[in-house]
Amino acid sequence: QVQLVESGGGLVQAGGSLRLSCAASGRTFTNYVMDWFRQAPGNEREFVAAISRGGYTTKYADSVKGRFTISRDNTNNTVYLQMNSLKPEDTAVYYCAADARTTIVTTPGAMDYWGKGTLVTVSS
Repeated sequence: QVQLVESGGGLVQAGGSLRLSCAASGRTFTNYVMDWFRQAPGNEREFVAAISRGGYTTKYADSVKGRFTISRDNTNNTVYLQMNSLKPEDTAVYYCAADARTTIVTTPGAMDYWGKGTLVTVSS
């Protein structure tokens, strides 16, 4: 089992920044590709960003490319999502997920473990 706990959400004005963190515990952190997803009210959960086990490869949804940065600290078992130039349409619950595959997959159903999420609200 892998336990994932997100933090760092909150209310921010459009154009502002937030940094989300996801602390992992349980099994070996470097055995997992780490992903961030988000879900807005009435919408399906959607892929945001992912980072490979060693942190050398990243992938982003087109909607956040150039504004969000995913990173990981394998010493402290934590993955981050730096969100800049936030827009009202970024408002959602953000979830951290762990995937035991060796390559990045962006499908929510492929994830092995999920956190409970952290709410990000961007006001206009």
